[in-house]
Amino acid sequence: MKPFRYETATDPAAAVDLLSRAPRAAFLGGGTNLVDLMKLGVEVPEMLVDVSRLPFDDVSETDGGGLRVGATVRNSTLAVHTAVRARYPALSQALLAGASPQLRNLATIGGNLLQRTRCTYFQDIGKPCNKRRPGSGCPARSGIHRDLAVLGASQHCVATHPSDMAVALTALDAQVHCVSADGERTLPVAELHRLPGDTPDQDTVLQHGELITAVELPPPVPGAHSAYRKARERASYAFALASAAADLRVSDGTVEHVRLAFGALAAKPWRARAAEAALLGRPATEEFFGRAVDEELAAAEPLRDNGYKIPLARRLAVALLTDLAGTHAEGMR
Repeated sequence: MKPFRYETATDPAAAVDLLSRAPRAAFLGGGTNLVDLMKLGVEVPEMLVDVSRLPFDDVSETDGGGLRVGATVRNSTLAVHTAVRARYPALSQALLAGASPQLRNLATIGGNLLQRTRCTYFQDIGKPCNKRRPGSGCPARSGIHRDLAVLGASQHCVATHPSDMAVALTALDAQVHCVSADGERTLPVAELHRLPGDTPDQDTVLQHGELITAVELPPPVPGAHSAYRKARERASYAFALASAAADLRVSDGTVEHVRLAFGALAAKPWRARAAEAALLGRPATEEFFGRAVDEELAAAEPLRDNGYKIPLARRLAVALLTDLAGTHAEGMR
């Protein structure tokens, strides 16, 4: 048992101040990932600052019809929220596809975004890992990498980000609100996480002591429909082998609006901007969806055992977009 100090934050400023003054401290929300990593010896914080009681546990309307979701809202609560199910079905579906009901009852929205990779080398302190100990190496590249990255990886790391929710939020153009000792800032979810590059130990762009306070969903695009789809090795309680989230609007058979993101292919939710650009103004058909997704996935660099992820992700995305286009067609009848 490694001793650590435990503090309960009374307000956001106090939480930020406590963490900023302790280089090896960490925020504690639901603990569904952090506590596991502490048990494994991967995380050894000198202090935990419990932020689960801060006043960030509500979902509220924003001007224009969006939603602001507090960082301590539980995954299970958000998944069944009436407004989320009606206006952002991809988010509800992604949340319900993640973990188990028991874990969703504990996990927070902020913590879900900040969960760390499930790469087996990262979780085994007896093995080298550049993400855990920079400069020690990445044995996954030549070892067990079947579930790891095919996009945006580097020689230093091929880990993937495990969140289902973050993929849906990326496709929905959500933003993250944060507070630090330097003040408040807002950034797109798509820019929160980092690709490994030469610094794989840095998962996000957040500073030490910077606290996520809320996630904001923009007003739904009029006439658009969204959905999330996930491929995994068993029907429940399993991380994605590949996943996709999309938001699509079709008019007269033509794509007028599209947002597409992939999960489990990179160290961050992968916003498919090349595919989006290729689809705008084009026919909403399976053929054109396939061409656009192929253009996006052309950048993939699979290793020995994870090349299957490319056709799997392609099938997921094409089927998802085709189904959403069919929803539009049904609505026209």
